[in-house]
Amino acid sequence: MRDTGQRTAEFLAVVIENTELRQQLAESQDQCVELAVDAGELQIEIEGLRARLAAVERERDAWLVEARHMRNSAVA
Repeated sequence: MRDTGQRTAEFLAVVIENTELRQQLAESQDQCVELAVDAGELQIEIEGLRARLAAVERERDAWLVEARHMRNSAVA
């Protein structure tokens, strides 16, 4: 009888540990989903910043061309 009681206790310990591990896995999966959402939002923000940077660089380049043209006109 004692053997059966010991086995039952060990089985219950394994069941409890399994339940705890499943809960940890579920929490980890939720965190992964949250990280994926955050990464997607950051990617969108980065793409927007890159587009703004490209526009500013084009504007800067246009100003440089104009400034060089004005300088060359003033020298000539």
